Amino acid sequence: MTTKILVANRGEIACRIIRSIKSLGLTALAVYSDADATARHVRLADEAHHIGGSRATESYLDAARILDVARKAGVAAIHPGYGFLSENTAFAEACESAGIVFVGPDAGTIRQMGDKHQARAAAVAAGVPVLPGSDKLDPEDDAAIEAAGATLGFPLLVKAAGGGGGIGLRPVADASKLVAAVKSTSAQAGRAFSDQAVYLEKLIRRARHIEVQVFGLGSAGAVHLFLRECSAQRRYQKILEEACPARLAPAAAEGMLESALRLARSTRYKGAGTVEFLYDDETGNYYFMEMNTRLQVEHPVTEMVTGLDLVALQLRLAMGEDLRGELTQGEIKAQGHSIELRVCAENPAKHFVPSPGPLDLIELPEIEGVRFDSGFETGDAVTPFYDSLVMKIIAHGNDRDEAITRLQDAVARTRIEGIQSNLPFLGKLIEHPDFIADRLHTRFVEENLDSLV
Repeated sequence: MTTKILVANRGEIACRIIRSIKSLGLTALAVYSDADATARHVRLADEAHHIGGSRATESYLDAARILDVARKAGVAAIHPGYGFLSENTAFAEACESAGIVFVGPDAGTIRQMGDKHQARAAAVAAGVPVLPGSDKLDPEDDAAIEAAGATLGFPLLVKAAGGGGGIGLRPVADASKLVAAVKSTSAQAGRAFSDQAVYLEKLIRRARHIEVQVFGLGSAGAVHLFLRECSAQRRYQKILEEACPARLAPAAAEGMLESALRLARSTRYKGAGTVEFLYDDETGNYYFMEMNTRLQVEHPVTEMVTGLDLVALQLRLAMGEDLRGELTQGEIKAQGHSIELRVCAENPAKHFVPSPGPLDLIELPEIEGVRFDSGFETGDAVTPFYDSLVMKIIAHGNDRDEAITRLQDAVARTRIEGIQSNLPFLGKLIEHPDFIADRLHTRFVEENLDSLV
């Protein structure tokens, strides 16, 4: 009997995971909400099971319902993708209790690294540089908040300890706004993460967002799969990612790779994970931000330069394969350059408001070195219940210039009709002189918004 793997997700990432499940000769099970009854991931799966209403809390976030389906269907493992339950400690524990493999690190690692403040402590213990920051703050203790701000100095970033996906981050320029920012961020964190804890961190104004893809083998160590840059962001949400960034001080690049490995090894990390850093272009210094204990949206750029299938590696490790002979640092090579764009159903001219609706046409060109990861096809519909990501366009070239040329060609020839999308906005972004010259930073989109929209 073929081993069954349940994908506890939807959209493009569910489609992506199903592709690797089938490539390994395994059986792919999808779950779906009312709104996703005819969705592409449902059509691609070998089996599909209804799990509830259209709202995420009624379906994709209903751990008990998903586990009930998994038990009845006799699945061996659950792959959570990203978002939803992917970094939910209780869900990972429940899978273990049910005798079902959770494709990801163990619950203890998720708990430790999912709390940004605990993750900072783990980084310090592993000898990884971190930005100056405060302890967790009581949002009702104004005096302690003001004292922490005075000690660190401004500008600062108020951060939710349990945050993620760009939620629970608030920059503060001066002391007069600090107390109010802490209170509002704490309230937002409570609603979004059921955890009101916040802390302060020094803010680097002209930073670059650099991350290291790691793959841990538990007690057998870990390897890195090189660097990515994710500096092009909108409201702390990444919209463009690159592998491998070239415009870094060599010592800093090597330092981030080694720091990421030290952290992964110190936690006996298992599976795919990402260690994220802020890089100060002026000084060449880098600082640990957080570790994501899951597959990242931007994992395809790493796959394009290494030739590895990260999802297949996750599945094989989770199912008990010994990958030590295959995943050795000396054997992993990075070739060329890769860039990814996140194409979303949103209207940039109206502050990027979501634009759900029917997809009258999706037409994707065939271009050498270009890959499309999509959760939709012509005739499908983008619903208002979930995130607005329609597809990812990933281009690879022998160097950055060739990757950019292929990406520009792909954007120009891709057609999406029936909804508003950010594709024209992305087209302007990858033609901007500062992008071409590799001069991005985390506030680039914000500072150039008028010319890009």
